[in-house]
Amino acid sequence: MTSGLTVFVISDATGETAERVVRSALVQFENAPVKIIRRGGVSTPEQVHAILLEASALDSLVLHTLVSDELRRLMLAEARNLRVDTMDLMGPVLDRLATHLHLTPQEKPGLFKQLIEVQSRHIEAVEFAFRHDDGEHPEEMKNADIVLVGVSRTMKTPTMLYLAYKGWFCGNIPLVLGVRQEPVLDVLPPGRVYCLMMLPVRLLELRRARADYLGLPPEPYASLEAIRQEIHFAENMCKQHSWRRIDVTGKSVEEVAQEILTLCCLP
Repeated sequence: MTSGLTVFVISDATGETAERVVRSALVQFENAPVKIIRRGGVSTPEQVHAILLEASALDSLVLHTLVSDELRRLMLAEARNLRVDTMDLMGPVLDRLATHLHLTPQEKPGLFKQLIEVQSRHIEAVEFAFRHDDGEHPEEMKNADIVLVGVSRTMKTPTMLYLAYKGWFCGNIPLVLGVRQEPVLDVLPPGRVYCLMMLPVRLLELRRARADYLGLPPEPYASLEAIRQEIHFAENMCKQHSWRRIDVTGKSVEEVAQEILTLCCLP
């Protein structure tokens, strides 16, 4: 073999996975004269025919991961006519899984890539949430899908983390009476900001429990009067910035998150 082998990697998606498989196998053949040509987005009989014609003029091997049963059958038939060596990397796996699962494959190209993208986004969202908890790195909040604000103990952090695990880029900023608010709150689109509110009596219970656990003095953190002032302050901030207000009293984190996501879909 003087010119070497040409390996065509064919896919109805990107072909990245199939190419990695080929390159992993080629590691076992030191200095092998192989050229890899990847062709993604193959979805029509015309494309299959054109690739096989090109391959028939070369010393070639065609490896494909087509999920369409119709295209796989066409690839096999035309390859035989043109005497092109082909190998189906996807069909046998799909057929065996279908037999064991008693299900029919969807035959939709790119589903694996979509799954990887979704998983990657979830990881990035969680990392973003941890980086932007409790007002950290406020200058980056403009990159958030959702920003939660509220006074202490209004479920900001657990709600933020739940939304992050769902793939939403989310941060939270505490509203503290008497402390200058973060400048970013003046420029964030109101539709992205959700102010978590709670009835004073319930908030008092949570703060007393936290103060006892941490050994903090009850005044003014766990004072009903101070809590009422803080909530009044948060309500004024909501009105001033036209933020959406979420009452979290007696609700689970899942319920609060679902209410926020429902509002996200509204104009």
